[in-house]
Amino acid sequence: MPDALPSPRVLGHRGSSEIAAEHTLAAYRAALDAGADGLECDVRLTRDAVPVCIHDRRVDRTSDGAGVVSALGLDELAALDFAVEAAGLLPAEGVAVDEDVDRDGAGVLTLERLLDVVLDRGGPVELVIETKHPNRYGRSVEHRVVALLRARGLDRTPTNGGPRVRVMSFSALALARVKRLAPELRTVHLVSRATAPLAARRLPVTADDVGPSIGVLRRDPGYARRMHRRGRQVLVWTVNSAADVELCCRAGVDAIITDRPRAVREMLEARRHRAG
Repeated sequence: MPDALPSPRVLGHRGSSEIAAEHTLAAYRAALDAGADGLECDVRLTRDAVPVCIHDRRVDRTSDGAGVVSALGLDELAALDFAVEAAGLLPAEGVAVDEDVDRDGAGVLTLERLLDVVLDRGGPVELVIETKHPNRYGRSVEHRVVALLRARGLDRTPTNGGPRVRVMSFSALALARVKRLAPELRTVHLVSRATAPLAARRLPVTADDVGPSIGVLRRDPGYARRMHRRGRQVLVWTVNSAADVELCCRAGVDAIITDRPRAVREMLEARRHRAG
């Protein structure tokens, strides 16, 4: 019988990448339309220091181009098609997909554009931004990200039920920079399965919350409750299967980061229904 713990929030990992190519606006809109509570994105800087939503150091895997993100200007990235990786994807049942390519669906997505989409959506959408390290520009990533957040009033705790932003990283130095620049922004320290157990327990003092991989939780199901006793929320990535959703629920995690927000939302609804 499922336990009575509240259901975790559902955050679209790079959008809803089972429907559209990761980090495209089409993927993020699909995640929100699927009922996700929020979104997760990775951020790197272009050659001209524009924050863009791209995971890899290079664009080769996710576009029809080649090269290192930090060596390409925004104009060069804008000319690439970032939807090519989704060519073989089948849409989830009940989800309409436009036949015509539009640049919002296929082009490079700047963080600025994603922030404006979140604001236009309205309501308490959660956005979790990972700053990628190491990178050519070092501390400039956090400076640029916080500047964009500050310009939109997203660098502080929301008071009117609007969007809430967290910044996360594997780098303790990156989290420290965020706290110096925007003390009210919540920070998340990422922990992978490869992280030494001692390091996974000793979180940086500038980390408000923790983001373990699902591998950490599989190895140590009590991890979330120990973090809760230390006042940290727990956001787990990347959770796609029914077994892992159930593990997260039983562990009492606060948020699930998933490629499949619609499917995970349905799993959670079914679980609540079984619990009566």
